[in-house]
Amino acid sequence: MENKKGFLKYFYSIILLFFLTVINAQNLDISVLRDININRNKALDPTFKTLTNSAIIISNATPIFIYAVGLIEKDSLIKKKGLLIGETFIASAFITIALKNAIKRDRPFVTYPEIEQQTSAGPLSFPSGHTSSAFATATSLSLAYPKWYVIAPSFLWAGTVGYSRMHLGVHYPSDVLAGALIGIGSAYLGNEMNKWINKRKKATKIVIIKGL
Repeated sequence: MENKKGFLKYFYSIILLFFLTVINAQNLDISVLRDININRNKALDPTFKTLTNSAIIISNATPIFIYAVGLIEKDSLIKKKGLLIGETFIASAFITIALKNAIKRDRPFVTYPEIEQQTSAGPLSFPSGHTSSAFATATSLSLAYPKWYVIAPSFLWAGTVGYSRMHLGVHYPSDVLAGALIGIGSAYLGNEMNKWINKRKKATKIVIIKGL
């Protein structure tokens, strides 16, 4: 009986700690967003709207452009890089949509009327789709072309896209952070899977050649 009471006390303490952590995280989330959105420089609104709108455009255009270059140059490696970047974008979009529909978090301006919405947005907030797309593109592009003049501007752009979502009042900081992690993770996972597939193909070819 004593052991049971001790276990229940421990269990309820863990539950209480969990909820307190969630509440504190939510308080921090909205506190940071208020600082960014309410105290923003409104003269920069058009700039951040342009950056926000660039996320999907650039994420779609980048793999198409690189694949087209590969076709023109008749370079299979460039075409593969274009395909990989496109696959990363699709994977991050799929994961983002799945999580949005599973979690169903309302936009911050819905829950907190003081947050000023400055761009159009759907009903679901977590995670940020624009941010995941931008970071998926930036990371996969950097992996395909690991040069500082590719990496630096790519991540600078992706970071400003993420910030623009908070500046414009359509995402919490946690939405943006999750979106960035999804984008980066999708790119690295896709890159590693591509390496593994290529190794398997090479190994299969060697076995076939030896068998002949």
